[in-house]
Amino acid sequence: MALRSCRNTHLVMDFDLQWLLLGLPIAFALGWLASRLDIRQLKGDQRETPKAYFKGLNLLLNEQHDKAIDAFIEAVQQDPHTSDLHFALGSLFRRRGEYERAVRVHQHLLSRADLPPAERERAQHALAQDFMRAGLFDRAESALHALEGTAYDTDARLSLLTLHERSRDWRAAVDDALKLERGSTGSYASRIAHYWCELALEADAKQQGDDADSALKRARDAAPQSARPLVMAGRRLARLGRHAEALAAWDELLVAHPISFNLVAGDYAQSAIACGAQEAARLRLLALHHKKPSIDLLNAIGVLDSDVASRLDRSRTQLSVLPTLSSAQAVLREHETSATALLPADIEALNLVIGRAAKAGQRYRCAACGFEAQTHYWQCPGCLGWDTYPPARVEEL
Repeated sequence: MALRSCRNTHLVMDFDLQWLLLGLPIAFALGWLASRLDIRQLKGDQRETPKAYFKGLNLLLNEQHDKAIDAFIEAVQQDPHTSDLHFALGSLFRRRGEYERAVRVHQHLLSRADLPPAERERAQHALAQDFMRAGLFDRAESALHALEGTAYDTDARLSLLTLHERSRDWRAAVDDALKLERGSTGSYASRIAHYWCELALEADAKQQGDDADSALKRARDAAPQSARPLVMAGRRLARLGRHAEALAAWDELLVAHPISFNLVAGDYAQSAIACGAQEAARLRLLALHHKKPSIDLLNAIGVLDSDVASRLDRSRTQLSVLPTLSSAQAVLREHETSATALLPADIEALNLVIGRAAKAGQRYRCAACGFEAQTHYWQCPGCLGWDTYPPARVEEL
């Protein structure tokens, strides 16, 4: 009995060992097959996603935006976790003016808990751009503020500056510009001066004189070499009847910005008459006109100079130095005032000016694309259209 029991035990062990030796290869084969199926499926998915993605890019390059959007949507559906595809799709929607759809794409990205911090900041920046382009400035402002301290901090502040300029929120624009300066992105002194000047205009409109004075002072402090605060300060003083102070402000402008002084030359002459400083003002304007003649200076000097012969002589000189239609008109006006005949030199100069001015109207213009030419064409060189040139010059249409 003991021998039989040992023999049976031996048979059982042989049987188990045989099954074990036989099962190991089968298990290995099944595991290998399963892994191959998973790899094939993964590779298939990876092939399908780039295929749809590159199809979208190709359509986009060929300006087929509708089909490109369809291709990108297909790619996103195949791989909803690929953020780059979402950004491409959102950008396409924004370019086409479909801002609501762009917002949904970027808000979907922001709702994903697995989105890396860098991608989350990128999505927040894209969402702010969507709101900006859609004209939803309050929501854009909130989205941009959320980017403070991120990699998009400077871009967000620049966008906020643009937003506040467009909404004419000048105090907020001042704050934005100061923060950008502190961030070493360049000088914004000139723009800050303009913002304070705009605030001065608003204060004047509300009859808040002290606030207007304060704003103009801050504009000058922000950019001492800026022309606009001096122009505005002089005009404001002149409106208040403080003409001597207005002349003093404009004298500073004359030294700092001689070209910008043309903007107030007529006002300067009127204030000089109002406070009895005509001769000093005339000499100052004559010196500037000698260096850089302009029609504004010529007219201002004419207001201060009662000598008809002197005015006519200056007009002739200006016409020879600066042959413009305005100079020609000044000569004709002075001749009419003095009741004197035109000299041959005057006529020659007038013909030269009128001829130069007439050239712009002596062209032919294509009615289809606006291409202008000195010669009449039966086929437009610009759009290649036939019979698109009217048989009349621009000045005759």
